[in-house]
Amino acid sequence: MFAAAAILAGFVGLIWSADRFVAGAAAFALNFGLTPMLIGLTIVSFGTSAPEILVSLSASLDGSGDIAIGNAIGSNIANIGLVLAVTALIARIPVQKHILKDELPVLLIITAMAGWFLRDAELDRSEGWILLLSLLPAMAYMIWTKQRDLGDSEKAREEEGVEAMSTIAASLSFGGGLILLIISAKTLVWGAQTTAEFFEVNPLIIGLTVLAIGTSLPELAASAVSALRGHHDIALGNIIGSNIFNLLAVMSIPGIIQPLAYDPEVFKRDYLAMAGLTLFLSVIIAFAFLSKNNKPGFGRIAGGLLLLSYGLYCYQLYQDAV
Repeated sequence: MFAAAAILAGFVGLIWSADRFVAGAAAFALNFGLTPMLIGLTIVSFGTSAPEILVSLSASLDGSGDIAIGNAIGSNIANIGLVLAVTALIARIPVQKHILKDELPVLLIITAMAGWFLRDAELDRSEGWILLLSLLPAMAYMIWTKQRDLGDSEKAREEEGVEAMSTIAASLSFGGGLILLIISAKTLVWGAQTTAEFFEVNPLIIGLTVLAIGTSLPELAASAVSALRGHHDIALGNIIGSNIFNLLAVMSIPGIIQPLAYDPEVFKRDYLAMAGLTLFLSVIIAFAFLSKNNKPGFGRIAGGLLLLSYGLYCYQLYQDAV
């Protein structure tokens, strides 16, 4: 009963807090001359990745490295196959050229580096530190490219429809929304994890599914609300930025705190699924430009294919669990 109430309360909290969180982030972009894309790649991405970081830290301190690794990889899979898919089903997502030439290459390089570290079913302290320290240059590069590429005309288009707030009001909306997002996600994850453990589900599967989906719900809520409000760059930038944070900040934690060996299936099944979805997203974005559309982007067809891919992955997890 308590677990069911926690799940319901988590959903309600996420829906409301996501709207306040995105509204505050967009207002900051307007008030301080930053673009919503830049906000999405930094503050929003870090904020919505906070649940994953907290879960990974807690699991690592408790000696549950499989849950921490599964949470990071599973969250990236859910971000693309569930969050971005649902967002594309809600509203067509336009893609700027800098996404293809700047953000995606960074994500692909980091994904490949993570695969190199995971291939031997071990994550040691030096590998964890390399991942974590790579976060700073990755973020610095993407911030630099945004400041270089986005001109005044595009910034004006991005700012259109942003809810006007004073700096104090934006701070309260952003900070309050972020805090409630984290609390709601933790409440939802607790309820879902309690239910899953009652049915004696493998801890790795819990990390890959229950925790991954639960901690990705802030991204789902924030991205869906962003799409509905017309802040498309926040929606897409949030996914790319969050996946980078998950690999560099979340996955590095168990290696730094307590180097571990884990199930080889983490690489053979889960990492390859994550890498495959990342490549699939790259193909979708590249195809959007090759189609020579005046406004490159993707919508329901791509969203449906991504959601189908995620469904097939979950089915494979179920097959392996029974």
